[in-house]
Amino acid sequence: MPRYISILIPMKTYMTMMFSTEGAKPSEVADRLSNIGFKPTTGNYDFVYEWDSHATVNEAVYFADKVHELLKGMDVTFRLETEVFDEEEGEPDIV
Repeated sequence: MPRYISILIPMKTYMTMMFSTEGAKPSEVADRLSNIGFKPTTGNYDFVYEWDSHATVNEAVYFADKVHELLKGMDVTFRLETEVFDEEEGEPDIV
């Protein structure tokens, strides 16, 4: 009987934020995002979410809906980018 090995492909969702002086404080936004698993990061992105498993495109879209609802009324603009990392090539694939 064949044996199957489960391989988890690293997947991350990156977020870039734009704040308004008329909206919520960046620290308040960061607190809300941390409640759903986002972590602040440095570089080209402001926050990163590391998936526990490989997600489908639909799951990534529903996660974006969740972020949208979470940030509603805070007067912020956000951009999400989800990538799957191929460890052999070391290059991310955009989902």
